[in-house]
Amino acid sequence: MVTGRRFDAVLIDLDGTMVDTAPDIVAAVSRMLENFGTIPLPFDTVSGFIGNGVPNLVRRSLEAAGIDQRFEIGRALRVFEQHYTDTNGQLGSVFPGVRAGLRELREQGYRSACVTNKPQALAASLLARTGLGNYLDVLVAGDTLASMKPSPEPLWHACRLLDADPARCALVGDSPVDVAAARAAGLPVVIVSYGYAGESGAQALRCDALIDSFEALPAILAQERHLAPAK
Repeated sequence: MVTGRRFDAVLIDLDGTMVDTAPDIVAAVSRMLENFGTIPLPFDTVSGFIGNGVPNLVRRSLEAAGIDQRFEIGRALRVFEQHYTDTNGQLGSVFPGVRAGLRELREQGYRSACVTNKPQALAASLLARTGLGNYLDVLVAGDTLASMKPSPEPLWHACRLLDADPARCALVGDSPVDVAAARAAGLPVVIVSYGYAGESGAQALRCDALIDSFEALPAILAQERHLAPAK
């Protein structure tokens, strides 16, 4: 690793941060609801459920559709995963600037990990289909550990896999879940302005830096005085 700078590694969220996965996920939820004899939910409703893991996404979708999730959650999870296997990486796209930003980070010697609440099989498949896996050293998924973000454990685990001191790592994400995880882990957090921040919006998140493109990441990481964890 390059010495003489504040950061050695970057932990990066997937959905809403590197890839616009909402079209894939909404399509899978719509197909799942059709299997239950229910009309699809509005796109913005389902996309607002992204970020807290698949079980939460399915539970909230069933609830919004008026389906009693207490009795159907197990079946719905299986049906959703079947449909999402088909739609994963088919309708969404990599956000502009992500590949260029990741390439520059790698050229500058930063190590990087994808830390996502998406299940391992789906996340690995998406990274392979988009080619983003070529720029990443490690994947920590929603089912890698017993807990997922906003727990700090996935972030610390990624740091261990990268052989990086958490004090020399930063998180890049798009949602309140990412901010909460970074705060719990003691990492500074950079938020992208275009992701799935929810009703409050990215501007309202208490992050350490806000960027419009991954291409701004190398400069942000180099400006240590501008990227210190908020108290």
